Amino acid sequence: MRILGLDIGDRRIGVAISDPSQTIAQGIGQISWDESHRDKALEEIKEFIFKYKVVKVVVGLPKNMEGEEGFQARKVRDFLDFFSSKIKLPVALVDERFSTVMAERILREQGASLSERKKATDKIAAAIILQDYLDSQRSKG
Repeated sequence: MRILGLDIGDRRIGVAISDPSQTIAQGIGQISWDESHRDKALEEIKEFIFKYKVVKVVVGLPKNMEGEEGFQARKVRDFLDFFSSKIKLPVALVDERFSTVMAERILREQGASLSERKKATDKIAAAIILQDYLDSQRSKG
């Protein structure tokens, strides 16, 4: 049983998946999208859900430095309302502050070029979000 992780941005959705034991997250792709093409994005997410037999979805919720939700968080919640009306899986929200910054740092430290970083940042951020969730669940017992 696997968990899918999503990092929903303005133009791309980073996608990560857990291993079957729900211990390790791995970035597996990204989906190009915008508000006018959310049906297409949803279909691509459904493909990942079917392919990996996903039992839960973890989504990064962007918060500001004070821990409050702003405009981007509202966009994520709007997408999740749409998502939940079409897909009946449990969804967990995770504070995603710094996930993209961490992903970019990891890629820079690995020597990735600018074009390689653009292609991988979102899926790495999704993996960070999902790994945070997996670690928190393990620490709860």
